[in-house]
Amino acid sequence: MPTPALPADVPQVAAAQLPADVSHRAVLLDVRENHEWAAGHAPGAVHVPLGTLGQRAAEVASIARERQVVVVCAVGARSQRAAVFLAASGLDTVNVADGMQGWASAGRPIVTGP
Repeated sequence: MPTPALPADVPQVAAAQLPADVSHRAVLLDVRENHEWAAGHAPGAVHVPLGTLGQRAAEVASIARERQVVVVCAVGARSQRAAVFLAASGLDTVNVADGMQGWASAGRPIVTGP
């Protein structure tokens, strides 16, 4: 039996276009590395580094509970890969095309620490 094709694209959105309460409406999933997360992340985001996403996909699906998953990284490349992977698993995903750089440029709040 052939392997199902991965979706070529998932929807893209600029950080400035996200609603202010995005982490209450959707799962805001940050797939950056630990040091990037500690340096600053969006309030309410869930941290699952891209390298661990395969092992933690069921956890992400459980957290999502039929909500959209908005995936963010530094500039949008890693989050795009994560969003495609999660979409292939049946989750409704959106990639933040400009990542945390866009988040910061849009004047969105950032928290630091674990």
